[in-house]
Amino acid sequence: MNEELAAALAVVQRDLRATCAVQPIVREELDFDDAPLVVLYEADGSGVGVSVPEEQDAAEQLASLAEQVKDWAVEALASQLLPATWPECPHHPASHPLDAEVAEGVAVWSCPRTRRVVAPVGTLAELGRAGGGRRRGVSS
Repeated sequence: MNEELAAALAVVQRDLRATCAVQPIVREELDFDDAPLVVLYEADGSGVGVSVPEEQDAAEQLASLAEQVKDWAVEALASQLLPATWPECPHHPASHPLDAEVAEGVAVWSCPRTRRVVAPVGTLAELGRAGGGRRRGVSS
């Protein structure tokens, strides 16, 4: 796994571990061109490859990867018949997930409705667990 992808994935996984009821099985594989690829698998064996564009800066790479992991998590939650909203917007609970984007040179989670920044990617645990203080998809 290249260094940029490994670093970005470690940051996004902090948010997953802190706030999401599903966790990926992460495997390094080779794509069709024998290039290194990271695949996020669900327990049922389905998976999706994730990557970071090398031409982007670190913040853009992190935001791009966070969006890819968000897409994986939403699908994984839905496949387990759990509420499929991760990371949940604290301003609009049970409504929509946050978007990952770059704001002022930092990869952040923001509300897709208001564009209000909620937290830097990788710091959801520091917010008291986004989504009402619990892991999304797990009853309190």
